[in-house]
Amino acid sequence: MEKLAMGKVGRRVVAMGRLGHRVVATCGPSTATLPLQDEDGRDLGKAARPCQGNARRRFPPRPRGNLSPALPQLILFGLSNQMVVTFKEENTIAFKHLFLKDYVDGLDDSYAVYTQHELYERVFYAVEKYLAVPNETIGRYAYVRGEHGANRSALMLCQQFYRKGRIDPANDTFNIDPKIVTDCLGVEPQEPQPLPPELDRSYRNFTLKFHKLINVTIQFKLKAINIQTIINNEIPDCYTFTITITFDNKAHSGRVKIRLDNRADIKECKDPSVFGRGDNSFRLFFDVIVLLVCSLSFILCARSIIRGLMLQHEFSRFFRHRYNQSVCLSDRMEFLNGWYILLVVSDVLTVLGTVMKIGIESKNFASYDVCSILLGTSTLLVWVGVIRYLTFFQKYNILIVTLRVALPNVIRFCCCVAVIYLGYCFCGWIVLGPYHVKFRSLSMVSECLFSLINGDDMFVTFAEMQQNSYLVWLFSQIYLYTFISLFIYMVLSLFIALITGSYETIKVRPQGAKGFNPGAEIARFRSAIRP
Repeated sequence: MEKLAMGKVGRRVVAMGRLGHRVVATCGPSTATLPLQDEDGRDLGKAARPCQGNARRRFPPRPRGNLSPALPQLILFGLSNQMVVTFKEENTIAFKHLFLKDYVDGLDDSYAVYTQHELYERVFYAVEKYLAVPNETIGRYAYVRGEHGANRSALMLCQQFYRKGRIDPANDTFNIDPKIVTDCLGVEPQEPQPLPPELDRSYRNFTLKFHKLINVTIQFKLKAINIQTIINNEIPDCYTFTITITFDNKAHSGRVKIRLDNRADIKECKDPSVFGRGDNSFRLFFDVIVLLVCSLSFILCARSIIRGLMLQHEFSRFFRHRYNQSVCLSDRMEFLNGWYILLVVSDVLTVLGTVMKIGIESKNFASYDVCSILLGTSTLLVWVGVIRYLTFFQKYNILIVTLRVALPNVIRFCCCVAVIYLGYCFCGWIVLGPYHVKFRSLSMVSECLFSLINGDDMFVTFAEMQQNSYLVWLFSQIYLYTFISLFIYMVLSLFIALITGSYETIKVRPQGAKGFNPGAEIARFRSAIRP
């Protein structure tokens, strides 16, 4: 009965070995002498040899099948997405030059006003330019009119202020009610638009309460059509731009910052008509092919993973009943092929991205960003999966083996380094944030410190430190010098040494040599089952 049970498990091990799974040893000391042959005397240790398990040299077709249609699909969608983003960015730049008086490219952070007259002038200038859009703009835009009276007007001019506010710096007194009140005025463009326009000047009666003013906002919508998509043989999209101009005075510092935000909503045009437009059925046919290939790949990889789990369960049960031993978690995980899990995730992302791409091309969806993330990530995983081909060659398997050996030590090392790195991030944000533009937020601090580790912008980081406070300046010098010295000369060198040490170990002891594998029991087991 024992021989029959061993033969049953052995035949399953051989079957799973042909699917790419590996046979491993258990954690007990007696596993090094276990025979691994069925009743016919066939060797069941083939799957335990990573570079020799595939005796027929037949490479798995799954990564190659996924990569072939996925790459052209990604290129086609990338070209379309680039046109969408470019159209939005160029319109945003046009709106800034159109509605912001004396605007200069690249000076968004310094664009501000300092007097009441300048603030009124900028507000009324933006409203007048909005009313003159049909007669002045080069691009073709249309108004989006309100639906329900003044509160739903085409343009909303609003100011937010404290309900009660009295500030007397002379007597060092103030009286503030922090509740915020919003006061709005609706402006409607004339229809049809006269030439030259007869502008409604009633909005000039809008009075700003400077002593308790928080901000002034101008919000309106404009419609446009992106006709450049016909270059890629696509139906043009209809856009609705929601433009918000904000005059920010919440700091009450005498400087009112001005910014323009633009949000684009894409939808299908009502009656699209492009003369001589080619047939777009090829794109749909290509997307369907991608869906079929990825679905087939998902089924095959999922089947292999399920069979690996079944074999793991049977292998553990056999050793528990036959030898009264349990199998370690690390050994049980050897039955799961990580490449197949990678391909399953890639297939799922590709299917979801392709479905969204079909919806975008049929004008049912407009989530270009989500679709690009799904397709881009899936393509990345497919390309990473191509490395699996190199595992069938002993000399070309160096990257995978090095990563496998070095990864545990690298993860432990990074956990220790992350604690020190976070300490520097919080310290820099709290102390240097008010005095240095690169330390204004935690994300900016992390980006700045990571750049310093790679040797970027070192002099600029030192030079941009304000010297208003000598104590803070002295602290910044100690802070930056210690961080650079610690992370470049010590942490980074140790990190490289970990990977270099693993590589040197592999060169001295090739894969399969005694003592190379992390688990000594697994190494002895593999040595014992070799013919």
